[in-house]
Amino acid sequence: MPRKFKRSPLALAVLTLLMEAPMHPYRMQRLIKERGKDQVIDVRRRPSLYQTIRQLLRAGLIAIAKIGRQPGFPERTTYRITEEGRQVAISWLREMLSTPTQEFPEFPAAVSLLPVLTPEDARAQLDLRARRLADHIAAMEAELQQYGAILPRLFLLETEYMRRVETAELEWVRSIIADLERGKVTWSEAWIRGFIPPETAD
Repeated sequence: MPRKFKRSPLALAVLTLLMEAPMHPYRMQRLIKERGKDQVIDVRRRPSLYQTIRQLLRAGLIAIAKIGRQPGFPERTTYRITEEGRQVAISWLREMLSTPTQEFPEFPAAVSLLPVLTPEDARAQLDLRARRLADHIAAMEAELQQYGAILPRLFLLETEYMRRVETAELEWVRSIIADLERGKVTWSEAWIRGFIPPETAD
């Protein structure tokens, strides 16, 4: 490979789409959304997609298949996967399926810094999160019912997984809200100061 490439869900999605057929970035983005993969692959910002494609191109994992222009439209580049890109995609997919990695999502980071808020404020924000989680879970359940009647389960596994994960998160968030309401989890600025070690000279 000409350059090392740091894998990402978006890069893997591009490679696997190009394993189906050569296509241009707009079609890649549209297919990811149409197939519901945008629940787990962030394609909201088109510049990120184009940046990923440029990096894959420099790494030799994809190549330009053709450059076309239609009257009244800008030039459109169609990409294809290389043999090396095909091998890398399979390798990435195997590793991502088999090996847990330490990720750094926002919510656990925010939970670790909870004492910055008052217990009342923290409870209010967690209550808001619980309501939003419940709404999202309901939407996923509706999607599973709707598409489960016409699609094999294979094509809905990521939605099924996300529903399980968010359901477990909702249960945990509600338990913390209950403990905050009962005072089983609480804090104050003075109490927190007691856990801060005194500053020592270097």
